[in-house]
Amino acid sequence: MPTLPNDFAPHPARDASLASMRAVEAGDKAAWLALFADDAVVEDPIGASALDPSGQGHRGKAAIEAFYDTVIGPNQVSFVIERSHAAGNEVANVGTITTIMGDSTVHTDLVATYRVDDDGLVTALRAYWSIDELRFG
Repeated sequence: MPTLPNDFAPHPARDASLASMRAVEAGDKAAWLALFADDAVVEDPIGASALDPSGQGHRGKAAIEAFYDTVIGPNQVSFVIERSHAAGNEVANVGTITTIMGDSTVHTDLVATYRVDDDGLVTALRAYWSIDELRFG
């Protein structure tokens, strides 16, 4: 279960973000993918990186599934959310993701935003973080 602030009040985008974090922590790929609209985009991190050389994001369910298979699935991931700000159909969560990759542990401080449609499906997940600011150990 992700570590959350005490005032994690219900909101459609916040609820989707919590479901996303729970699915990732549980290693439940099917549950995670079911949260996304067919034309959703995942930008994690935003911009060109080793995880997304084009910087255009992972667009559509097939690309999002491939992102899960290469980045999320092989690792153990946990979330600590310090603050969460909801507005309109979006939420911005501020916190740290800890990823255990084999014998290495990486801490990523970030802001992650989730936008949902009228059905509560994620249309955009955007993560603001920098490879230069990763913490190891």
